[in-house]
Amino acid sequence: MKISNKSLIGIGISFFAFACGGNEDVKVEQPTKEIIPAFDLANIDSSAMPCDNFYQYAIGNWQKNNPVPGTEGRWGSFNILDEDNKEKLRAIVEDAAKAKGKKGTPLQQVGDFYSSALDSAQIDKLGITPIESALAEIDKISDVQSLVETMAALRKKGSGSIFSYYVHTDARSSNDNIFYLGQGGIGLPDRDYYFPQDERGKKILEEYEKHIVALFVLSGVEQEAANTKAKNIVALETSLATSSMNRVERRDPVKTYNKMNVEGLQELCGAINWDAFFKAAELNGITDLVVRQPNFMKDLNATLTKYPIDTWKDYVKWQFINDFASHLSSDFEKQHFAFYSTTLRGVGEMKPRWKRALESSNRYVGELIGKLFVEKHFPEEQKQRVLGYIDNIAAVFKERVQTLDWMTDSTKAKALDKLNKFTYKIGYPDKWKDYSSVDINAETYVSNIMNMNYYEYKEMVEKIGKPVDKTEWGMTPQTINAYYNPTMNEIVFPAAILQPPFYNPDADDAINYGGIGGVIGHEFSHGFDDQGSQFDGDGNLNNWWSVQDSINFVSRTSKLVDQFNHFHVVDDVYVNGELTLGENIADLAGITLSYYALLKSYEGKEEPKPIDGFDYKQRFFLGWAQVWASNIKDEEAVRLANVDPHSPTKYRVLGPLTNLTEFDAAFGCKEGNQMVAKDSLRVKIW
Repeated sequence: MKISNKSLIGIGISFFAFACGGNEDVKVEQPTKEIIPAFDLANIDSSAMPCDNFYQYAIGNWQKNNPVPGTEGRWGSFNILDEDNKEKLRAIVEDAAKAKGKKGTPLQQVGDFYSSALDSAQIDKLGITPIESALAEIDKISDVQSLVETMAALRKKGSGSIFSYYVHTDARSSNDNIFYLGQGGIGLPDRDYYFPQDERGKKILEEYEKHIVALFVLSGVEQEAANTKAKNIVALETSLATSSMNRVERRDPVKTYNKMNVEGLQELCGAINWDAFFKAAELNGITDLVVRQPNFMKDLNATLTKYPIDTWKDYVKWQFINDFASHLSSDFEKQHFAFYSTTLRGVGEMKPRWKRALESSNRYVGELIGKLFVEKHFPEEQKQRVLGYIDNIAAVFKERVQTLDWMTDSTKAKALDKLNKFTYKIGYPDKWKDYSSVDINAETYVSNIMNMNYYEYKEMVEKIGKPVDKTEWGMTPQTINAYYNPTMNEIVFPAAILQPPFYNPDADDAINYGGIGGVIGHEFSHGFDDQGSQFDGDGNLNNWWSVQDSINFVSRTSKLVDQFNHFHVVDDVYVNGELTLGENIADLAGITLSYYALLKSYEGKEEPKPIDGFDYKQRFFLGWAQVWASNIKDEEAVRLANVDPHSPTKYRVLGPLTNLTEFDAAFGCKEGNQMVAKDSLRVKIW
């Protein structure tokens, strides 16, 4: 079951950001220690000048030697670490499968889930039968009310359509949970895909319609009927997209917080009997809720009556088939891959079956796997060195806030209060969830997924009326990522990111501050980016800024928007400076904080000697660059430019560093070099 990460702000590329739970000890042997170079000089392209294109200089040869594999849309340091992780996790799940653990134990659940996902022969034998009963329920839909109530039943199994809903921390009352309702219902990655502006976009929309046709035909629908259904579904989804906020608008936590009671919702969207819907969805005790996109819900009234009920039935059926296609027989899985991976991302070939089975296992029984992972691969002593970096970066942040020339003393005091209230989670949760009651069977893959989905759904809806559990994690320990959660005012570092190139226990501090230090600073900075800065130290959406300070902040961040709007991606596609603003603020501030934390670590000490011809300040920036070493296919680059709040990896290096005089000093860059921005264009926020 996918967990809600609505308020989590991460460092970048996440592979396994889903959670389940359990607790069973497994005895394992510690692996032989491998010494990994702090920074490999072979990655450097010496034909490039560091002051003209530091990204090319630092990792140009790495790019030359690491083309994107056919199974991927992009390939970088995250992926390489992920591949290493996969081998560790593969050993864990395969050992669990062989162990044949007692029913209901994590060992049994992990082993049998992986076995069921791996058994392609059994999956092919079953074909579409695992979802036929759900499709039969859809056939019984007779009107709008039965439509939405059937949708509620399907949501419990793991499918979604028409609108989204979840239970999460109340942004204005961070100790309480509240029900959120918002837009949804589209099968393409974003609403803008339905309004193509170029030939590439038009081609994607055409291929999407063909994909709908293909899945219907595989489901037993005649070709001509499938063609008609697909056209109607695209038209219906276009109506939903028309009423939807774009991604930039959705980044506004104030605009997307519209609290009302159930009576207010009934007035807003009267086509649905909401009390009956809540009952069907097992949503008990709802009195107040937050509507994220009121215009979408208001327009839904007309949309529900605009299309015949048979079209809505086709649409819900399509959504369900599409949501489960990658878990069905190979003909369904290949068709799903052909559109979502090949057409949208440029990926030419599927990963091996074991990798697909492992990714699914991480998605649905990830926390059980995570406990086994940290027992084997996360030495506790790693926490202490990382905590030292955190303390230094926190101290630097406080010092820099106190000396800001654009912020008043009253706002500084509130910023420092927020910093003092930061909490940290490192490695893995203090308590593990118990999923022992979930039925997992080695031969029933889709049923296993539905059972896990329903358990997670029940856990979510039962939070209504209860206080927020501050111990919960939004990522599993084996996730290669980190995040800031504004409603808890916390930064979280899963165990898996505390590995090279982010953190290397054998590396010098300069490389580690450029790596994990930059990540720590990045997550700190999210508390003060354009979104996080709107939450106070207690995690509440609450304006703590003076009017003039807000004006000063926007003036500086607007310059950053303009900078990134000029960065070219591919063809006529450029970085969206508004969409990526929060991450760009965090990168710029994070690398600045970490740099000065590195300097702070040597206060009163002798500065380290150069290593491999680079002094420690230069190695710091090399450490940052190697974290973002990456190649990407054009299709994936275009897709990410449309949907990803992170800038392309190239500009996560070049963008921040062109603003830093500290970088200029480290490499002797002068006015006229491409890495040296004019003083009037430099951005300094924190």
